[in-house]
Amino acid sequence: MGFQAEKQVVRNFYHALDQAAVAEVPTVMAQHCSPDLLWRGFHPFGEIRGAEDVGAQFWVPLRQNLTRLQRRIDVFFAGQNRYDDPGGVWVCSMGHLMGLHDGPWLGIRPTRKMAFLRYCAFHRVEGSRITETAMYFDIPHLMLQAGLQPFPVETGAQLVQPGPMTHDGLLFAAQPEEEGTKTLAAIEAMIADLGQWDSKMALEEELARTWHDDMIWWGPSGIGATYTIERYAKQHSGPFRAAFTERSKTGHLCRMAEGHYGGFFGWPNFTARHTGGFMGMPATGKTGEFRVIDIYRRHEDKLAENWIFIDLLHFWHQQGVDILGRTTGIEQP
Repeated sequence: MGFQAEKQVVRNFYHALDQAAVAEVPTVMAQHCSPDLLWRGFHPFGEIRGAEDVGAQFWVPLRQNLTRLQRRIDVFFAGQNRYDDPGGVWVCSMGHLMGLHDGPWLGIRPTRKMAFLRYCAFHRVEGSRITETAMYFDIPHLMLQAGLQPFPVETGAQLVQPGPMTHDGLLFAAQPEEEGTKTLAAIEAMIADLGQWDSKMALEEELARTWHDDMIWWGPSGIGATYTIERYAKQHSGPFRAAFTERSKTGHLCRMAEGHYGGFFGWPNFTARHTGGFMGMPATGKTGEFRVIDIYRRHEDKLAENWIFIDLLHFWHQQGVDILGRTTGIEQP
């Protein structure tokens, strides 16, 4: 029982990819992923089809510019997708890719110092191959480490984010099925509250239904991290709701849980119209997509920690603002 075979496929892939010389990366991708791999990444990458193309377009330039790369995993789990389309067993990995910032990846000037790229990846595994990947990564976080200022203001704290407080996020061993069921139920209860925005309850009271009071929301660079329900309501949830209207229903491609950990991603997760100031920038009145990965740790019957990856470069690009281009001086597609 469990998802041990699928986990091993991903662990074997990571080992081979991380040990390979840069020139060998496309070959490693072809060995461990299906030829028609569908890979979804943050702006400016978007969707890439084909294992070798993913290697050539994403991994080779990253490895050439963020040298001596190490994968530092904080959370690793697997699960059956609760949705039939695309369905299947998925394996999730979250942490940082750490290296020496020796080259101008995406035009971000090198510092020749240590740099951390926050990432989270969902891999759909079929047989011995990875057939689909959503890999989201916090490019603005890397920009800040290089001394750039992509956004004018953050409501939360800017940090290199640690893994779980409990240090138990690497679920390499099989987990009791009932624990994953409890975690998924907690996540879905939270989504049910979050998705309506009209509960008629005070925001802090609404949040307390599914979150511990000492929750930690590890948000993306540009928004930042925040601690406790009261500060989360003031530093993110409240300002976010005030900035947007016409929020669509939530749509995920994968939602799953194992043990005390779970998460989801969408492409996009939802859309909303930007009618109020957000991230220090004025309203545009335009509708934009939010491509998001959320990873959760459950404690008892509520959620305790949440790591969030939002493609803010994609969102602002839809609003007519090329954050990456205007910050680096290099126009992005």
